[in-house]
Amino acid sequence: MAPSALVRPQDGKWIAGVCSGLANRFGVPTGVVRLLFVIFGLFGAGEIAYIVLWVLMPKG
Repeated sequence: MAPSALVRPQDGKWIAGVCSGLANRFGVPTGVVRLLFVIFGLFGAGEIAYIVLWVLMPKG
């Protein structure tokens, strides 16, 4: 099975769909990706990465 493209989905999103898009692309649960962003956010990298991905990922 080929992985889907890296896009922000219109359904299943909370804020911008970045975590949902990453989870769909890599085949992992959305909750795991969200938890990783929270953990990385504690160190200051999560917020920056989220904003960069929000700008770069196209809507799907």
